[in-house]
Amino acid sequence: MVGAPALLAAAIAMTALASPIADYSEILDRQWDFDAPGTSEGRFRAEQARHPAGSREALEAWTQVARTLGLQRKFADADRVLDAVEASLPRAPARVRVRYLLERGRVRNSSGDRTDAIPLFEAALATSGDDHLPGAAYYRIDALHMLGIAAPAEAALAWNLKALDEAERANDARSRGWRASILNNLGWTMHERGDYAQALAYWQRALALREAQGDVGKTRIARWTVARGLRSLGRLDEAEAIQRALAIELEAARAPDGYVFEELAEIAVARGDPRAAQSWAAKAYALLGKDADLRASEPARLERLARLAHPEARR
Repeated sequence: MVGAPALLAAAIAMTALASPIADYSEILDRQWDFDAPGTSEGRFRAEQARHPAGSREALEAWTQVARTLGLQRKFADADRVLDAVEASLPRAPARVRVRYLLERGRVRNSSGDRTDAIPLFEAALATSGDDHLPGAAYYRIDALHMLGIAAPAEAALAWNLKALDEAERANDARSRGWRASILNNLGWTMHERGDYAQALAYWQRALALREAQGDVGKTRIARWTVARGLRSLGRLDEAEAIQRALAIELEAARAPDGYVFEELAEIAVARGDPRAAQSWAAKAYALLGKDADLRASEPARLERLARLAHPEARR
């Protein structure tokens, strides 16, 4: 029987033959499953083992191993992987340097150290000017988009607008594919500024792009976000209709979503219906309370859900 690494190698070779103009970075990125970073880690470790140590391919695969570790909140392990890559950077092509800087920055940002993350993303952006491999625009936009996430509010808006401009002017479909994510981020920036109408407008544009791309999961997230904007505008009937439809779809798919339940709880609060809020909040907390990232990054959000789910505890 052919082993899993051999099957993976054959699949990658077939992908390369089917897409002769695809750069290695794009082929590598096709192995991502962001919903399963542990599974992705195994794929990238197998991929780097296929290439000579210190080669562009092995080094680039290692950067993605580091990213999977960051998503698993194994920040020290991610840094150790990137430390090993760093030693080879002087001899590596610009693409590897860009991706190293992106992943080092993401580790800092995800661990709550935005101050150190921002210079790393700025360095990735600057280094992208030396990257002349196919697909360079994709990683340049990635750097702009990460600056839009990590920077303070005023700077974040400018970075996101620049990222959107570059994505809209890009010649390749993959780089243009950034538009929905950037529009989503712009919506949150405007939402945090209290401009709910502009936030909703950005989110509606993002939803249209997600629907055109045909990704069911990402389209559902975009629908959720549009409903979030509607709630902020006080359009509760429209917001609730979307969230209830999502709840039904996800329950049918045996993939209930705590964020959908959370929004239904908040809509019930806005309606002045504490009994419905309690029911939805209990469902939300049962799922979101298990989320390590949410516990680490937004403990107050979970505490609010717990209070809504168990109002008697405050007496």
